[in-house]
Amino acid sequence: MESIITSQAADVTKLERTGAHSHIRGLGLDDKLESRAVSQGMVGQVRARKAAGVIVKVIKQGKISGRAILIAGAPGTGKTAIAMAMSQEIGDVPFTSIAASEVFSLEMSKTECLTQAFRRSIGVRIKEETEIIEGEVVEIQIDRSLTGVGPKTGKLTLKTTDMETIYDLGQKMIGSLTKEKVMAGDVIQIDKATGRITRLGRSFTRARDFDATGPDVKFVQCPDGELQTRKEVVHTVSLHEIDVINSRQQGFLALFSGDTGEIKPEVRDQINQKIAEWCEEGKAEIVPGVLFIDEIHMLDMECFSFLNRALEDSMAPVVIMASNRGMTRIRGTNYQSPHGVPIDFLDRLLIISTQAYSEDEIKQILKIRCDEEEVEMTDDAMDVLTKAAVETSLRYGIHLISTSHMVARKRQAPKVDVVDIKRVYSLFLDESRSVQYMTEYQDEFLFNEISSSHGDERMAVDQTTG
Repeated sequence: MESIITSQAADVTKLERTGAHSHIRGLGLDDKLESRAVSQGMVGQVRARKAAGVIVKVIKQGKISGRAILIAGAPGTGKTAIAMAMSQEIGDVPFTSIAASEVFSLEMSKTECLTQAFRRSIGVRIKEETEIIEGEVVEIQIDRSLTGVGPKTGKLTLKTTDMETIYDLGQKMIGSLTKEKVMAGDVIQIDKATGRITRLGRSFTRARDFDATGPDVKFVQCPDGELQTRKEVVHTVSLHEIDVINSRQQGFLALFSGDTGEIKPEVRDQINQKIAEWCEEGKAEIVPGVLFIDEIHMLDMECFSFLNRALEDSMAPVVIMASNRGMTRIRGTNYQSPHGVPIDFLDRLLIISTQAYSEDEIKQILKIRCDEEEVEMTDDAMDVLTKAAVETSLRYGIHLISTSHMVARKRQAPKVDVVDIKRVYSLFLDESRSVQYMTEYQDEFLFNEISSSHGDERMAVDQTTG
């Protein structure tokens, strides 16, 4: 019984980790930035992916900052997927993702929220030299008192190919060695400033000590030269993390509690001045990152005015925005504008357009999602699911994958079949069938404010303006 419960728990955990864009591994471009038809979880959107690849290449070179890109297209055309793919391609450059509605829901001003998002997206590579001891462990001697009371003492013998030295151990170092499970034959690295021990692997000279070793055992060469060396260590932190550490009494602990609050401009000015000094001295390097703002049409005029000014700053990230709106009202005003973005701000943007997926592309996306969710489906069922996704929406088709899999498991079938797709299609309504149902039975619902005679007209107006 225990084994059954354990396996079910493991399956649920794996299912929870499958997100809407967990199948995205990158933009699917070759070395010449040409889009492959199907690659790294991306399908179609050839021009949009190629444009995004050009932006990624420039970002990785660190040559631009303060640029803004708008990914515009209808719902379900892969705007967020392209942004997630860009974050996968960028690598160690800071990437921050927020929804525009977050700006209005936090307990701080709108400009402070955007400022913190900007500074989260700007990294600082701080370089420092530290002394380390690196060598192969020859012997570890730990002396304990006979009574079991009192501090432990010991000796550690390390060697390289050129020398061998014995170090006296205190109680803290003995605890670190025990925690890391260091034994004779291991190659270790000790940071003299912090006392942190890092186990690099096992020496090749001790490869035959055991008849069998686990797959996680890594064999390395015995270090050569001096045991004590100076090494340059690079730490990458965001400007926001430095702001929080210097503005709160509890220091870096405020990062874990999430209680950052509003940070005074004077603190940021002092930090900017110090970072500039470090950059001149060669101790630090500014890394402009990426800030992704989804549903950009949810911002109002004050936010757009702030973004206009913030993008002109010397330390500004690359801002990527996404919107699925056409001609619509700018929030808080009666003015209409493309994508709900003011014209003067729209002039600053590089606009990447996404197109609707073809039937073959939708089918390919559904197959990728089936692989990601570990669902086996017959060819006929895939054809029916593709047809349903074309007639309704791609998102609706993706939702039917996991639900139809549950129905197939209920009848103990190894694969999802057409009958399972039809079953969940009848159970769960798509948008158009839901609207039709509401139109027919709206008088039976509470707080109905749309009369039957004007319902169709009002809905048509909402669709054209939205």
